[in-house]
Amino acid sequence: MSILYNIISKKELKKRMFFEKEPRLTLSFYKYFTIKNTQECRDEFYKNFYKYNVLGRIYIATEGINAQISVPKKYYFFIKKFLYNFNLELNNLRINKSLNNEKSFWVLSVKIRQKIVQDGITEKFFNPNNVGIYLKAKEVNLMLNDKKTIFIDMRNSYEYAIGHFKNAIEIKSLTFREQLKNVIRLMKNAKNKKIVMYCTGGIRCEKATAWMLFNGFKNIFHLEGGIIGYVHDARKNGFPVLFKGKNFVFDNRMSEKISDDIISFCKQCGQPSDTYINCHYNFCHLLFIQCENCSINFKKCCSLNCMRKI
Repeated sequence: MSILYNIISKKELKKRMFFEKEPRLTLSFYKYFTIKNTQECRDEFYKNFYKYNVLGRIYIATEGINAQISVPKKYYFFIKKFLYNFNLELNNLRINKSLNNEKSFWVLSVKIRQKIVQDGITEKFFNPNNVGIYLKAKEVNLMLNDKKTIFIDMRNSYEYAIGHFKNAIEIKSLTFREQLKNVIRLMKNAKNKKIVMYCTGGIRCEKATAWMLFNGFKNIFHLEGGIIGYVHDARKNGFPVLFKGKNFVFDNRMSEKISDDIISFCKQCGQPSDTYINCHYNFCHLLFIQCENCSINFKKCCSLNCMRKI
């Protein structure tokens, strides 16, 4: 019987990742559809991904699948074929390729979750499939230049800090579930206005558009494939990329550079910087922005207090 979980230490796996020379692709995909047997689905994904040396994070729930993975380039089409054939709902699944292919993941983790996005929605008649209108890059750029259109960033504050569309509204919240409540409250007087929602790869803003429609908003749109999909589409078709700064990602890379604009600042000296780091004092591990000089002066710590403890 196959072992369907990792048995090697994460330290060893991370070491292997940094020494690996094989070219890889970092991919992300999600799909809302009903999965009746999540354990069976989880095991099938683990077996096939392990077989092709896939690394990354996959969440499976009765409401669907959410994945961010690193795939050896030579196995990309095998993985694509597996996904397309796994379930009719995944046929022609949209797969986002990352904007860079630096080393991203070092362990394969396939987990069963209650939801693929923790939204806190309990309303019985909420339909997550009744979503807003998808937009391509050309349409996004036109709407960005329309002063009557509202752009809403459905990511966390630390994601927004290093990159976003100009004039996009940040919905300050500690969690996505809190953000969904706050966006309804903050936008209550804009129910008939055009609202464009966006996130990294589309999964959060897709559910957010369904939530907005459920709450009586009329003209709701979102970026097809999120920021990643927008950038690929714009570059492919020669349109200006109007996203400013970096796109935050939840893996070893921390971010993907989209434009040369630096719109955030070092936590310690206040100089322009867009490099995130986790405090090197392990009992702190705070995620914060630090410039190169402060990284040297503070030994990659968030404060003098933490620096003295390492």
